[in-house]
Amino acid sequence: MEGAATRTVITSTSSSTDNFSTSTLACDRHFFRTASGLLVFAEIVFGLLVWMLIAGTEYFRVSAFGWVMFVAILYWVLTVIFLIIYLTMAYNRIPQVPWTTVGLFFNSSATVMYVVAAAVDAASISHAVKGRHNYTCWVASTVGKPPQTSQTDI
Repeated sequence: MEGAATRTVITSTSSSTDNFSTSTLACDRHFFRTASGLLVFAEIVFGLLVWMLIAGTEYFRVSAFGWVMFVAILYWVLTVIFLIIYLTMAYNRIPQVPWTTVGLFFNSSATVMYVVAAAVDAASISHAVKGRHNYTCWVASTVGKPPQTSQTDI
């Protein structure tokens, strides 16, 4: 044999745990003890109250109440989403999002939309007969608009 062929064998070992990363979402248990947490909770309660008061009536007979339902449901769902984001502290994991600006835009738009919805709601009450269930619920839904918070201090 003229030249013995040499073979180089490279072996490597890797554990399967090196390829996987574990992630846990932190839960801010003290969020509801802050002013922002209490205001978000109030937004959810009052938003749900408005939603129930309008939905419990024959709101489809007055087309303006469709707008009130849209505003109530949209901003209630968005408030619940923001609550989940703040409870899980996901805003710390996504630093690319300007959370202060998002919170300011959300609360500003919610304030404007709720004021418009309250005006539409109040103007449409004249379609109801005083003393009936619809009248009472519509009046309560006009007054029961949720307060808007400033979540910029989170």
